[in-house]
Amino acid sequence: MTDSDTETISVAEISDGPGGVGAEDPGTTVDLPVVDILTGRGFITGKSGSGKSNTASVLIENLLSSNFPVLIVDTDGEYYGLKQEFELLHAGADDECDIQVSPEHAERLATLALEQNVPIILDVSGYLDDAAADELVTEVAKHLFAKEKKLKKPFLMLIEECHEYIPEKGGMDEAGKMLIKIGKRGRKHGLGVVGISQRPADVKKDFITQCDWLVWHRLTWRNDTKVVGRILGSEYADAIEDMGNGEGFLVTDWSESIRRVQFHKKQTFDAGATPGLDDFERPDLKSVDGNLVSDLKEISDEKERRESEIADLRQQLEKKEAKIRQLERELEEARDLSRMADQFAQAMFQKAEAPYRGGEGRNLNRPEEKQAALGEYGAADDEDDSPKVATPDDVARAVENADDTDSESRPYPRPPLEAPDGPPWPTHGFDVPTGTEGDSGDDDAWEAAANMGDFEPADLQPAPGAENRRDVVDRMTAIVNALGEVHHGMLAHYREYGISDPLAAHVAAGETGDQHLAYGRNRSLRRAGFIRHAGRGQYEYALPDLVSDEYADLLDAEELAETVAAIEASFVDEEREDAAAE
Repeated sequence: MTDSDTETISVAEISDGPGGVGAEDPGTTVDLPVVDILTGRGFITGKSGSGKSNTASVLIENLLSSNFPVLIVDTDGEYYGLKQEFELLHAGADDECDIQVSPEHAERLATLALEQNVPIILDVSGYLDDAAADELVTEVAKHLFAKEKKLKKPFLMLIEECHEYIPEKGGMDEAGKMLIKIGKRGRKHGLGVVGISQRPADVKKDFITQCDWLVWHRLTWRNDTKVVGRILGSEYADAIEDMGNGEGFLVTDWSESIRRVQFHKKQTFDAGATPGLDDFERPDLKSVDGNLVSDLKEISDEKERRESEIADLRQQLEKKEAKIRQLERELEEARDLSRMADQFAQAMFQKAEAPYRGGEGRNLNRPEEKQAALGEYGAADDEDDSPKVATPDDVARAVENADDTDSESRPYPRPPLEAPDGPPWPTHGFDVPTGTEGDSGDDDAWEAAANMGDFEPADLQPAPGAENRRDVVDRMTAIVNALGEVHHGMLAHYREYGISDPLAAHVAAGETGDQHLAYGRNRSLRRAGFIRHAGRGQYEYALPDLVSDEYADLLDAEELAETVAAIEASFVDEEREDAAAE
């Protein structure tokens, strides 16, 4: 056995009073073996003002005087007074600390404590976020435990208010689990732990019962004295309520008796003492080596640089995400316009070649007819095999070119001029010649009427019969169907309210309040003629007027209502309307 194994520290004297059954006389000095204090498990308890923090400080002062470093987890900022006599690193969150630290500093702090013998006060009282303080304690404890597995150097970790980390009731967080691990396995590595609490009833009993040495100061709360009775005996539970300041029962594995002792008063400034009415001067504190602080400061600076870089990257990411959202909106709008252009072309050509106007009609949903109708506007690019999308302007030019008498230059062939069967058609002020004997009859009259000035057969309005109205219904229904569900919902909203704004219509259709997207989709409805601008950002429902214009106002009210209702059936949810009506 070496001298260091038998080294002791003097911390108290035997006290005279009930409860103690030791053989020593009152006033006998009480010495504690250093190696058992450094590597063992201890527990110090007592109500506020009973002297438990003083006892912890006396232990630490003796250890520091013998050049044994310690690490103190200070939850109330009570231990900085040790700097009056000893050079310690005061690390925490306050400006009064030597260095502000975070979990990133944990490994470096453990290295300083174990490898460079630097005593450390880890002051967690200044952290506003309990989770940040707990994480710091957890990481420091982990690194101490990991390094001690290799170093096996006697070292003490002292934990104030340990019931916050290892509570009797409720679950433990990572810090508590790590402290329990040190309590169970730290001794064989040389890492000791001391827990301090004013409420033993709140501390996990598995920790208390496994401690090598315990100090019980004055306790008065019934639940706490019950703990004393279970562990020490009923006579100690009664005596502990009347103990003086600094008095306590000392229980150790290396002594066969329970001793009632009076602990020495600490020599350094008592930062945890209750302030009195008398003024006092704060003592001068020893400073630590500047190189230690600068070393830790580099870690802080590196953390700030990383946080700054992360903030810059986050800002760039937000800008890119905003750009992606904008492009997605523009893509959706382009798709809407593409569908509108295709359907508009379909509707225009169907109108130009409707059977009742002499044409055979076209179905532009068939690719070969659509391509033939669009001509150069739907042709594939030499460098890109994908077909071009016909825009409304392309379609307008195609219809305009239909006036050219040269059929070969048109993007689609002119329908043959054939007189329609059925009742007479409106002439709109033109004198239509009638057939005479020897002439070709109605066919000649049709041909003559068709060649009067700029008059085209397509200008002739059909008689407002059910068969002709069905053609208009089919064309407009096809345009509605090409728009999509969101447009249907917006159109239904305008139908219900008459006049509204695009954003309200967009939300009513089940979409978000994205103003850019709402106005983009609203533009498609306006270009189709289903709504029109009513002023001051408002739009009104225009389908009835659109249908009326198709027949040059020749439909009576009932016929107009039937035709409009037939088109509205493509976007109005009848079940929802019935439910709303009920």
